Amino acid sequence: MPDAAVDTALITEPTVLFAFLAAIMGLVFWLSTLPALKKLFTFLPPVIWAYFVPMLATTAGITPAENPLYDWMALYLLPIALLLLMIVVDVPAILRLGKTAIIMMLAGTLGIVIGGPITFAIFGGLFEDPEAWKGFAALSGSWIGGTANLVAVQEGVGASANTLAPLLVVDVVVGYGWMGVLLFLSAFQDRFDRWVGADMSVVKALNRRLEAVDEERRPANITDLAMLVGIGFAGAVLARALGGFLPALGDPTIISQGTWAILIIVTVGLALSFTPLQKLEQVGASRVGYLALYLLLTSIGAKADLAAVLTVPLYLLAGAFWISIHILILFVVARLVRAPLFFVATGSMANIGGAASAPIVAGVYLPAMAPVGLLMAVAGYILGIYAAFGCAYLISLVA
Repeated sequence: MPDAAVDTALITEPTVLFAFLAAIMGLVFWLSTLPALKKLFTFLPPVIWAYFVPMLATTAGITPAENPLYDWMALYLLPIALLLLMIVVDVPAILRLGKTAIIMMLAGTLGIVIGGPITFAIFGGLFEDPEAWKGFAALSGSWIGGTANLVAVQEGVGASANTLAPLLVVDVVVGYGWMGVLLFLSAFQDRFDRWVGADMSVVKALNRRLEAVDEERRPANITDLAMLVGIGFAGAVLARALGGFLPALGDPTIISQGTWAILIIVTVGLALSFTPLQKLEQVGASRVGYLALYLLLTSIGAKADLAAVLTVPLYLLAGAFWISIHILILFVVARLVRAPLFFVATGSMANIGGAASAPIVAGVYLPAMAPVGLLMAVAGYILGIYAAFGCAYLISLVA
């Protein structure tokens, strides 16, 4: 994004910006409780508004597309959310989801790997930059596992900052635009599931089991809230610190220090889920985790300046074509294996959005199932790097 977006935005001071984003989120969720707006929020869930309103604010020049606050929110709100969601997860129950979750995640990966070289074969000759293929190769890393894989592939193919710049716009606008579509489609998942003849018995049984915890809830007191906040922030800081001590693996980097921090926080959270700390769900641990995720979502939306679309129309068109191949393969495979829309959306975001987005999308479709999206995204971090380099190689052959 251009620096001018930062200089000319109405709100740039990080604390004021955080207050503005938090106020948007609070206002959206309050409006969703009003009976007069119930029908609107049935088709356009609050999460969509929490994402798109900041996007529109950035496009209108109220908020910046880049700000140190966004980096801080990604650094700490994500691990806080992951830790609190993992602590309360029922691991044995989630493992019963079986092969459908894996198939849909791999289908999403296949769509990106196949779509990359096809897209560059069609659009590659139209770009002025002779090294544009390197930018597309790096983008494949972002769309198969997230930012860590983007950096790994960027280093691997030697993509310069100038070559990568327009692809970063595509990553934000197309990638998160597709996320917005998936959030919207959540209102139609029953129709889709009937259309493909999805077997929802296992998913619904797990969802009911996870939701059954609601019956054991009690009002949180000061001690409970202090524990949740303390565990969340302490865990996030310690994971980042430990990740900083661990060496990056691979040349180019396959597992960065940031990836280590995510893996640490998820592993620790899963381990704690087998301890009495799992009972923290009785006082709303996952709800605090969701709050952190939704706050993070507002910052993701704020990064997407729709005006930037006008600066890279050809790149954007290529990106939209590429992701359409990913979508087509997902829906074809879903039809063949009778996968519910929940797995289509979560499998897609496990690739395109990574650990920041997959739990959000999963939670919108089935509120108790955010950990499923998170576990699929973490798998994407590790397995996706190989697929991303494979895609980069195919794109290089086309180029």
